[in-house]
Amino acid sequence: MTMAAEMDTLEAKLPVSVIVVNYNAGPLLAECVHSALSQTSEILVVDNASTDLSLELCAQRFSNEAKLKIVRNSTNLGFAAACNIGASAAAEPYMLFLNPDCVLGAGSLERMLEVLKRDPVAGMVGGWLVNADGTEQEGGRRAVPTPWRAFVRAFGLYRFHRHWPRLFYDFHLHKQPLPPTPVEVEAISGALMLVRRAAMADAGPWDKGYFLHCEDLDWCMRFQQKGWKILFVPDAPVVHHKGTCSRSRPIFVEWHKHKGMMRFYRKFFRQEYPGAVMWLVATGVWLRFGAVASFHAIRNAGRRLGLGRK
Repeated sequence: MTMAAEMDTLEAKLPVSVIVVNYNAGPLLAECVHSALSQTSEILVVDNASTDLSLELCAQRFSNEAKLKIVRNSTNLGFAAACNIGASAAAEPYMLFLNPDCVLGAGSLERMLEVLKRDPVAGMVGGWLVNADGTEQEGGRRAVPTPWRAFVRAFGLYRFHRHWPRLFYDFHLHKQPLPPTPVEVEAISGALMLVRRAAMADAGPWDKGYFLHCEDLDWCMRFQQKGWKILFVPDAPVVHHKGTCSRSRPIFVEWHKHKGMMRFYRKFFRQEYPGAVMWLVATGVWLRFGAVASFHAIRNAGRRLGLGRK
């Protein structure tokens, strides 16, 4: 078989539209696109009004690539809204939502698609998200952080998991041994989501009420409510350079992260927990934001003072 024939066969197996939402990802955007080009039918980069050279570098590197399509938003619409724009322009029956700071391992998309196709009740799958040093990254496989689980995590009560596993459950599953085969989980990361179009049509689009963070948990909840399985594929590695797009504006990111947490809790757990508990949850969320924002503000002030001394 010729090289061209092999490529045609691969593309025939992978009817996947890769959707990448970009915001100031720098040169990593081009690396992300490069890792996906040989594994997919089309790539849609939806740019949220980036101010760096990420989009220009990508367009120059792949100027003659027919698979690559670029959608330029005039303003930053947020992650969820941009994902919906990409999905509406996608042509294939499967869509991979991929962060621009992710690099697909060779054959990872093919493996994820194989798992998704094999189970007709599977609505989305995620791969093995790893750091640059090869260690597993948190978030790639996880349980839903209910208000109680978040409380357990915040106060370190997960340490009692060994004695009372149901009561003090830790939703960070990456600390558990890697399973030998694909397993069903409650949630995966929005950095890497391969989704069946029919499942998306059933569960509905991304909730654009979230600007950044927690929209992936929201989607996982809605997929499960409609009866769709979420699977984690341990032999589909993807390197995620986490935080690349958010380092320049940490307080802005933290604000939207905590705001998203509150939207998530109110949307799915308001009826399950007493009002007093939800009030405590809200207090804890905003106290945490205050602490994190203060840390970043002090650190940034220290850096400016350090530069000033020079």
